[in-house]
Amino acid sequence: MKALASLYNQQFKTTLAMMFQYRASLVIWMIGQVLEPLVYLIVWTIVSSSSGGSIGSYTTADFATYFIVLMLVNQFTYTWIMYEFEYRIREGLLSLALLKPVHPIHSDIADNLSSKMITLPIMILIAVGLALFFHASISLALWSVLLFIPALLLAFFLRFLLEWTLALAAFWTTRVSAINQTYFVLMLFLSGQIAPLAILPSPVQVVAGILPFRWLIGFPVELLLGRLTRVEALTGLGIQVAWLLGGFIILRIVWRAGMRIYSAVGA
Repeated sequence: MKALASLYNQQFKTTLAMMFQYRASLVIWMIGQVLEPLVYLIVWTIVSSSSGGSIGSYTTADFATYFIVLMLVNQFTYTWIMYEFEYRIREGLLSLALLKPVHPIHSDIADNLSSKMITLPIMILIAVGLALFFHASISLALWSVLLFIPALLLAFFLRFLLEWTLALAAFWTTRVSAINQTYFVLMLFLSGQIAPLAILPSPVQVVAGILPFRWLIGFPVELLLGRLTRVEALTGLGIQVAWLLGGFIILRIVWRAGMRIYSAVGA
């Protein structure tokens, strides 16, 4: 554990130094993180205003609050491993990582957390500005805030495990862009990114509850906004834990299967 802690500490320092060197790339990435929920925010606030000020249980101000909180939750849980793993295998970078005495996943976790340490404070300032501009309103209950913290952490690790596992498809196919696009389309509709799940058709809500997507983004947002009862919140946390354990087991199985067929290429 002491060696692992030292590894994470060093990786944090390395990643932070790299991100400060590539400030322009960081700014471009953050713009992308803000623009998508901002577009949905504008669309749904306009639709709500033209429909008498509300759609279902969401008022115009509720839509603004929902998408601003969603922007922060998505930023905290977002990973980029699905875009990189194919390149690592094709260029032989994974072979170098396998020479290290620790599993490559630890480096990716440290990288991801380091980026959030830099970007999250800026994203919070952007969220405050958007909340003032769009007149968002939020009433927080202490119990929902307290449960939101573990829900957000579970969402991050669950999303990380899920996307790291899907990235391992690169062991069997040289191009994984089709798999990535399918995943992100499902994520868009079933996680609550394109619209609150509560205003979507019932079949979509059922599917979203069965699959892991809602528990990655939509559930923490709904929890913080007080749209869940305490029983629903605790049930959701239990589902997150169950998916996390299942995801860990699946990851180990897929990783071992991938290692059996992997052959070093590239550098």
